[in-house]
Amino acid sequence: MWNWLRLVKDSVSEKTIGLMRMEFWRKTVDDIYSDNPPQQPVAIELWKAVKRHNLTKRWLMKIIDEREKNLDDKPYRNIQELENYAENTQSSLLYLTLEILGVKDLHADHAASHIGKAQGIVTCLRATPYHGSRRRVFLPMEICMLHGVSQEDFLRQNQAKNVRDVIYDIASQAHLHLKHARSFHKSVPVKAFPAFLQTVALEDYLKKIQQVDFDIFHPSLQQKNTLLPLSLYVQSWRKRY
Repeated sequence: MWNWLRLVKDSVSEKTIGLMRMEFWRKTVDDIYSDNPPQQPVAIELWKAVKRHNLTKRWLMKIIDEREKNLDDKPYRNIQELENYAENTQSSLLYLTLEILGVKDLHADHAASHIGKAQGIVTCLRATPYHGSRRRVFLPMEICMLHGVSQEDFLRQNQAKNVRDVIYDIASQAHLHLKHARSFHKSVPVKAFPAFLQTVALEDYLKKIQQVDFDIFHPSLQQKNTLLPLSLYVQSWRKRY
């Protein structure tokens, strides 16, 4: 379901069609929790997962509601609005993952909240060149205005210092959330760690963007890190995230 919702925005040409798809999933979730899932493969598998792991309906609805709001194609007004979006989508997905792992722990929930926000911020940064190619910019307007940067600067792939300062401020917020999430490391149950291994990829991206002096358009940021699977294995073996 996550992938279906994630792709709605890019796969529809009219907002009305996107709203219809969101309404389909909203009704599907309602039907699933009424033990009457539609005969659709994804819906049936989701129903099985809900029954098996007693998944909380609220998290699924938050993902749908937030994705629906995001159909407007407007940039985030400030970093808080981007964090709210990330909390209601990425963090909600992590809360569901923790339920699947059988983890009910306040510290794990706090870590999931911060990791989800970091994931949302990094995803927004990583997608900036792609969005720019489609003449869209979603970076927080407040931070752009603070540094005197316009949307046109990103559309033209301007690499001036004030443009890089915008990226620095946004990336720093993601780094801060990652740091907060890891501060709970000793209190989070070990069986929750598999849900949080995405921190390895997040840290990798944040290090790479720092190495190129926050040039969001640097070609190296679009290259895969072939050592990432090894880093994931090492972190898993060390029981860390």
